[in-house]
Amino acid sequence: MSEGHIVGSGCTKTPSERADGDGRQSFQEMIELVELPVDKENTSGSVSRYMGTRAAWLPGSDLFINVQSVREGRPAPSPHKAAFGGHVYAQSALAMCRAMADAQEKEGVKRSMTPGLHSIHGFFTAAGRIDRPFIYTAAPLTVSRSFSTCSVTAYQPLSPTTNPERDHFPASDALLPPGPTCFTAIASFKSPEPHTLDGTISAAEPPPQERFASILSSRPPGQWPPSPPVDIDMLTALAGTDIIGTFPALDMKKVDMAAHNAGRPLHEQRELILYRLLEPLPSDGGADGWWDANAHVCAHAYAVDRNGLLMLGNLLGIGDRFGRAASLSYSLVVHVNAAEAVMEGDGWWVQECCFPRAGAGRGVIMSKIWSPGGVHVMTEYQDGLCRAYEEKKRPGEKL
Repeated sequence: MSEGHIVGSGCTKTPSERADGDGRQSFQEMIELVELPVDKENTSGSVSRYMGTRAAWLPGSDLFINVQSVREGRPAPSPHKAAFGGHVYAQSALAMCRAMADAQEKEGVKRSMTPGLHSIHGFFTAAGRIDRPFIYTAAPLTVSRSFSTCSVTAYQPLSPTTNPERDHFPASDALLPPGPTCFTAIASFKSPEPHTLDGTISAAEPPPQERFASILSSRPPGQWPPSPPVDIDMLTALAGTDIIGTFPALDMKKVDMAAHNAGRPLHEQRELILYRLLEPLPSDGGADGWWDANAHVCAHAYAVDRNGLLMLGNLLGIGDRFGRAASLSYSLVVHVNAAEAVMEGDGWWVQECCFPRAGAGRGVIMSKIWSPGGVHVMTEYQDGLCRAYEEKKRPGEKL
């Protein structure tokens, strides 16, 4: 197997080189993929392989840097060990986009005409690690000019990266013994269509910019506090709510919805997250032709996976004794042509979170993603573990 080549890196600056001094990675840097050779003798059909070159973000890794008691030598709570799930989700979607673009190109479809992402349905089967890359195998299932489907599986090597600095993963890491599959997904792609009857047929509920106007207008969007690195009540009480942290790719703000949620049942409560890109992301292909509207959909998918099950735990009243949260399945459906998901300018997108159900140690979060102009662009539906901390019963101990 050869070293492979960079696919769609599009990066000319490292985080430390940015003029604003912000060390957080852009979406392009964080999601970078290397295309790997495929063993065609033992592989059937059109299959592509990719490897991520950057470590996934670790929730809570920077949570206690500025906490006085920790700086004085007191122990901090145990850090989270699993990689942020939005990384493998968004990166696997990008891998499917590129595999589908190659398959479409073989059918005579220009890369600029590749259908837009319509839906992504992913399943998390093992926790990810930050000290080794994710490696993807993407395979188009059906290919047509109007509607196509693709699958992907992801794994990580059994051992950490061969790069001792661990600031990036060399393509040679793909030669390490493979671990078990940690994520699988299927995506659908749809060609853009004009709106029915010149856009006269359209219906949607009023956007949150209207329904929560009194709350959102109480301050400029950028003056809401940053989304907490780990949004669990007991941790924000200790570390505060003003930590920006190292979360890459996007600037995210959390709107104070406490007054709205007070006294309401869970299914009527809402959380609002405002977000926008840290750095511009091309939508016309970029220097290497890979950064298009589908890449923007992947960036949205990355953003809206953050803190959802943790916010549910807070609303359930277990934020001061949180036990475990982990995504099991995550679906994203794009309701518009992919071009309408492009994040341009400085406008703030709105993630409107609601929580239809919790029980059996699990919970559901459904998020509607609204453009700065109030268009319902996509919907996320996620089911996962959401549990309170409970002392383990000793053998023979009665309930």
